[in-house]
Amino acid sequence: MTDKPTLNVGLIGTGFMGKAHVFGYASAQCVFDLPNRFTMHSLADVTEDAANAAARQFGFARATTNWRELVNDPAVDIVSITAPNALHKEMALAAIAAGKHVYCEKPLAPLASDAREMAQAAEAAGVKTQVGFNYLCNPMLQLARAMIEAGELGEIRGYRGIHCEDYMADATGPFTFRHDPAGGGALADIGSHALATAEYLCGPVARVMGDCVTMIDSRRDGRGGHRAVEVDDVGRAFLRFESGATGSIEGNWIATGRKMQHDFEVYGTKGALAFSQERFNELHYFDTADRTGRQGFRRIEAGPDHAPYGLFCVAPGHQLGFNDLKAIEVAGFARAIAGEIDEPFNFRAGLRIQHLVETIQTSSREAAWLDV
Repeated sequence: MTDKPTLNVGLIGTGFMGKAHVFGYASAQCVFDLPNRFTMHSLADVTEDAANAAARQFGFARATTNWRELVNDPAVDIVSITAPNALHKEMALAAIAAGKHVYCEKPLAPLASDAREMAQAAEAAGVKTQVGFNYLCNPMLQLARAMIEAGELGEIRGYRGIHCEDYMADATGPFTFRHDPAGGGALADIGSHALATAEYLCGPVARVMGDCVTMIDSRRDGRGGHRAVEVDDVGRAFLRFESGATGSIEGNWIATGRKMQHDFEVYGTKGALAFSQERFNELHYFDTADRTGRQGFRRIEAGPDHAPYGLFCVAPGHQLGFNDLKAIEVAGFARAIAGEIDEPFNFRAGLRIQHLVETIQTSSREAAWLDV
């Protein structure tokens, strides 16, 4: 038996998402029978102290403050980008030019035009790409999609999606990179997940009507003053799908008390589904065929019957976690690099979400329905 090839990983940026990427690589090669192995090779961060500390914590062999040095290192095979959104394009294009596979957190880029350039560059270079939409890797979402495609809900009539958190609810909080006018705002930051889920379950969106609202119009700038906020705190849209179904989504980062409300409901002629990310090991199913007096949403609990849950735990009810979804995402990326499957959610798919976001933003400014 020949040894599996090793892919050397270079990570740009640390923090929560950097750690999530490391967990994903580490867990994926333990849980799945992958065609390759991963080695944590190089890490780049803003300061030498931060880079060295993160490298020790995450098990990287090298640390640097120069991300270009990491990207151009011939030993690095995959570049993981978890730096602020505005830096994604420059870093990804440099990595692609160096022939690296790229795993980039969402949003792919501040503007759809940037995302398009990145997708085209990756396709021309023949490298594999992945955008971090790991909520789609949940076995319960995969089950929901399978039930819809199998016709168990009948004709899909309606959809409601929401992604609400409260990490920007404090009006005294500082201005951050997420408030940057180019690509910032709640719709782009978390509403993008609601849009990705909507199309994953119900197919392409054809038309949108947006409403993006700024509720906190200035924030502390860190220099004793304030900076005007131009992006949305709440972004909503009515949707019309190509299938004829209609629906809505909302991205809201000032939803007091909400920590991770990435929820959806799907309504069909024969049944309905309901899901909440805050209890993401459950899917609720209503079947119109149930007899009168016995109707109601029943809970489907995640377990080994819902692949790949069983690779993580042999018993139902023990539950997967956020980082397990990252491991599933990394496993799909590894198989795509090996040529076993198509890329699960590549830069072209990331471009699609950014295009939807910008169309909704334009629709809000023009107060009009727009074709996507």
